[in-house]
Amino acid sequence: MDYQDINAKTIDRWIEEGWEWGRPISHEDYLKATQGIWDVLLTPTKKVPRDWFGDLKGKKILGLASGGGQQMPVFAALGADCTVLDYSEKQLESERYVSDREGYKINIIRADMTKRLPFEDGAFDLVFHPVSNCYVKDVRAIWRECYRILKKGGFLLSGVDHYINYIVDENEKEIINSLPFDPTENEEYRKQLERDDAGMQFSHTLEEQIGGQLEAGFTLLDLYEDTNGEGRLHEMNIPTFIAMRSKK
Repeated sequence: MDYQDINAKTIDRWIEEGWEWGRPISHEDYLKATQGIWDVLLTPTKKVPRDWFGDLKGKKILGLASGGGQQMPVFAALGADCTVLDYSEKQLESERYVSDREGYKINIIRADMTKRLPFEDGAFDLVFHPVSNCYVKDVRAIWRECYRILKKGGFLLSGVDHYINYIVDENEKEIINSLPFDPTENEEYRKQLERDDAGMQFSHTLEEQIGGQLEAGFTLLDLYEDTNGEGRLHEMNIPTFIAMRSKK
């Protein structure tokens, strides 16, 4: 089975078990968003600054690997024309559920972001890409596709891993792994992921995450770091994620 198929099935199961990133927002939170009371996440704990978005009314937004009914409903409530692409059927079911409940339109697409994205060049004003490329081996290809489908002057908002999570043990006390962490090349790493029921995950360097965006043609405008939200690294305030705002 392809590693992406493994991830899709794993995430579907997590959602059935109550995974926090698969719980759609409430009707009350949707109504608050229509009144201008809202926030969204790219990484586990820190809210994305409002000035990273600008006025979203009428803007074409792609939620890239952003299913789950958490962010797209907010953008729809603010008047954006939303499309969501995800590989998990359950995540997309959540998007359908919220859009049906609240009565807005959203373009829902099941696709693999490791492949060419099914959109024309310059199709979107903004791509919103929360932490998810840790489940993908080659992130540079994703940045190139994001650049292609954005309009000139469009923005990419992305949350990415810091690679630290992949070198420590499950208690986050000892360094046990070398980099890169790639379960398709290292059987021991694959066994670790299977034991932890973590799907197929990959570490990425800052050269891949930040440098890859620059190589694709983006200008990096702003960034911030974030922690896991729980566990020893979080308690020690050690950053493990980065959120970035980039412009085409």
